[in-house]
Amino acid sequence: MRYLTCSQVAALGGNDPLSAFDDVIETVKLLHSGEASMPAETHVDLTSPQGKVYSLPATVGGRFNAAGVKWTAHRPLARDGYPMAMAMTLLNRADSGLPVAIMQSGSLTATRTAAVSALALRYASPQPPRRILLLGAGVQAAAHLKMLTAQFPELEKVYCWNRTPSHLEAMLERAETLPWQTEKLTSIEHALAQPWDALITCTSASQPFIGQQFIQPGRMVMQIGYHEVSFEAIARADKVVVDGWGDYCNTSAKSLFQMYRAGEFVKDRVAADLADLVVGNWRASPTDSVYFSSFGLNVFDIALAARVAQEAERQDVGTALPLEFALS
Repeated sequence: MRYLTCSQVAALGGNDPLSAFDDVIETVKLLHSGEASMPAETHVDLTSPQGKVYSLPATVGGRFNAAGVKWTAHRPLARDGYPMAMAMTLLNRADSGLPVAIMQSGSLTATRTAAVSALALRYASPQPPRRILLLGAGVQAAAHLKMLTAQFPELEKVYCWNRTPSHLEAMLERAETLPWQTEKLTSIEHALAQPWDALITCTSASQPFIGQQFIQPGRMVMQIGYHEVSFEAIARADKVVVDGWGDYCNTSAKSLFQMYRAGEFVKDRVAADLADLVVGNWRASPTDSVYFSSFGLNVFDIALAARVAQEAERQDVGTALPLEFALS
């Protein structure tokens, strides 16, 4: 069994937005055909306040041939200098159950989330996007900037805003050469007033700041973060699109699921999910206003991790960990 560090995962293509997009498309098809599954997550509490460790299992057939679990510690009040979220993924072969790899996988989550956003932008946007407004400057925002660079080089402009301008400067300095013009905006009011076609929110806001006035014909609002979009804004959207709908609707802090639990949204209002986009060829009308809620499906984490593990075996990369079995 191989152990892979975050730098090795990156070197093996784990953070590549084009490969991740292909992984997501194929996994959606496998989910639709019953060759992939994602049971409900579970968690245990840490002794630190609000800290939890989540277990997120999934199995993916096809070329991935993987059963795995992402084990993620969320430490919102940690002050020890380490990340607030720390993720590891353990993989077994789906056909035999033999363990094959364990890897640091925090970057895989951001990469697969951005790949899902690329899918939504390409297939659910009412109009081909030309001007994007990207909010945030953390790991998710950086992954989305990288995704836009690879998947949408034809954009006219990307507007960027973050609550802390220095973090935005740092993100843009770390970014690869961008194929389109970017404009850094200093206030959220100024950012939201720009002539954007698609809004991507990658913030950690716990209170909504995207109101119903930003839901307009021909526009798409994409919520990647926690609770940025108001119930009134979601209610105003012509089409509500999700990556998926599962038991997490009863617990997730995402705006859409909070609205559902408050009795102000019914599941029947969901116009499409990823399977509808990929397999069913659902598309929005050019004049629709579209709201997309990205919960984040861990089945994609397992798919990306499986591809990375296969590449590690091909290149003989990683630390070999001996397996000893007690045989009777």
